[in-house]
Amino acid sequence: MNQVLESRPAQPDLAAIKQRQQATWASGDFAVVGTTLQIVGESLAEAADVRAGERVLDVAAGNGNATLAAARRFALVTSTDYVPALLDKGRERARAEGLPVQFQVADAEALPFEDGLFDAALSTYGVMFTADHPRAANELLRVVRPGGRIGLANWTPEGFIGRLFKVIGAHLPPPAGLKSPALWGTEAYLDALFGAQAAGMQVQRRHFNFRYGSAAHWVQVFRDYYGPTHKAFAALDTAGQQALERDIVALLHEMNTAGEDSLVVPGEYLEVVITRR
Repeated sequence: MNQVLESRPAQPDLAAIKQRQQATWASGDFAVVGTTLQIVGESLAEAADVRAGERVLDVAAGNGNATLAAARRFALVTSTDYVPALLDKGRERARAEGLPVQFQVADAEALPFEDGLFDAALSTYGVMFTADHPRAANELLRVVRPGGRIGLANWTPEGFIGRLFKVIGAHLPPPAGLKSPALWGTEAYLDALFGAQAAGMQVQRRHFNFRYGSAAHWVQVFRDYYGPTHKAFAALDTAGQQALERDIVALLHEMNTAGEDSLVVPGEYLEVVITRR
């Protein structure tokens, strides 16, 4: 008897992908770009109603925008990332402002904290880049107490950064089977990840304005310092680099609201506050 075998799509090697992602975020110098996003951390801390004395966890904290915002509100903050060099940048910023923050190397998909330890968990453009989305969402839910809040800032697929991902992906396709981080910028996907354990979810569409001297200036900064674009350019030959730069510049020009003398590109994101059941 002949058997017909159904072909199934290959499952991505998430462990290998995570290692590559870790190397990507360790490349360049994310803090150069990250510090420009501080206003997003401040807005998220307000949306999540961070209060003095609360235990707050910043997940995939990068250089600490949400960390500093919560610490300025006199919360008891633990800042985590799986790239030690990024935490070092956050530590320098906290020290400069005299803010008491605990820093700990930690993987967003395996947080080394007991259940329900925190009143709130925050992540600005961080946890959305994990390889295993459901696992990362479950960890956020696990470490926050019942009635606590999870505050997220996630780029949308149709916004500037979501479209930038697509431009880069056309030149350097992502690993087969890997889900796009921009899915975290859609309400339906967030409901699928968190809805079963959420007592409520507030979602606001907001914009962060990328302000640079020109499209060429933006490309230079992101090529040199922002891990994903830094690695993308490094992986291409000269012709490929020129083609990628051309397409990114075209996107920047399309979305620029400042005219010919400067660059202001609105980047849409979702500001999300989930109350844990």
